[in-house]
Amino acid sequence: MKFENSLSFAKGLDKKDPLRKFKSEFHFPVINGQTSLYLCGNSLGLQPKDVKKFIAEELSDWASLGVEGHFHAKRPWLYYHKFGKKALASILGAKPSEVVAMNHLTVNLHLMMTSFYRPTQERFKIITEAGAFSSDQYAFESQIKLHRLDPNDALIELSPREGEYSLRTEDILDAINEHASQLALVIFGGVQYYSGQLFDIKKITSAAHKAGAYAGFDLAHAAGNVPVDLHKNEVDFAVWCGYKYLNSGPGSVAGAFVHERHAKNTNLPRLAGWWGHEEKFSCAKWRGSPGFVSSFRKSRNEDPSW
Repeated sequence: MKFENSLSFAKGLDKKDPLRKFKSEFHFPVINGQTSLYLCGNSLGLQPKDVKKFIAEELSDWASLGVEGHFHAKRPWLYYHKFGKKALASILGAKPSEVVAMNHLTVNLHLMMTSFYRPTQERFKIITEAGAFSSDQYAFESQIKLHRLDPNDALIELSPREGEYSLRTEDILDAINEHASQLALVIFGGVQYYSGQLFDIKKITSAAHKAGAYAGFDLAHAAGNVPVDLHKNEVDFAVWCGYKYLNSGPGSVAGAFVHERHAKNTNLPRLAGWWGHEEKFSCAKWRGSPGFVSSFRKSRNEDPSW
C-alpha cells in the first residue's frame, strides 16, 4: 500500500478499519458545538457509553445487599480481581494466572521492584530510558536509595543519539552487554510516552536474561494500544494503569503481570497482603498457598500456631 498525505486517503483507511464500529461505543467531548477529534488516549481514554449502567448496577447491589454484596452481588466484589483476568491476558499476551487488576501503577511498580530488584555488591545497576515517565524515575531512584545506594552510580539512563529522537535497539543491547556483570534490572516503558517509540520487548528481555538480570516493563502507554506478548517473550514482570488506552477512567485500578515461572519461587522475596494466605473471606487459621504472594508459606507450615 502506498500512503498518501491527504484527507481522502485517510478517510478511505477509516472505512476499511475493522475496528471502526467501536467508535460509536464511546462518548466524545463536544467543544464549541463540535464533536472533538480525541487524541488524548495517552492521558485519559474516552468514557464508554456502558459506564453509567455498570456503576448503577454496583450501587444498586450495595444499597440492597450491604456487606453481602461481597458474595451475592451481580458481580461479587470478593472476586473482582478475577473478572478481568481473561481479557487482560488476551490484551497483554499472558496467561490468566499471570495477571491481576490491583492498586495503582506506581504502587505495583514498587511491589514488583521489591521482588525483582535485589541489588548485591556485584550486581546493583538498573538500565532504563532517559526521560522515562516522572513517576517511574522517582520509583527507580527511591528503590535504589532504599538499598542505601547512589542513583548516580546505580541508574543508567539511555538517550537517543545526537540528532535522533528515539533509541536504537542496538544501542540498548550494547548497553546491557557493557554493564552485564553489574546489572540487576532492565526496565523500560513498552511505549515511550513522549516520543511514542515502541521498544523491542523481546530483544531487550532476551539480552537482560543473557546478562543475568531481570527484565520488567511499564506498559502504561502500551496496554490496549499495541500488541504485547509478555508470556512468550519471557518478561519477568510488567505493570500498567487502566485509565489510558484501556478506558477505565480516572482513579481506576491498575494491573500487574508476573511470569508463571516465578509463581512458586519462594526464594524471591515479596510483600504479602490479603491474599498472602488461603483465598478465603475468613478469619480462620491461615494455611499456606503456593501462589506468588505467599511469602510466609514455610513459616506457617512449620509453626502449628498458624
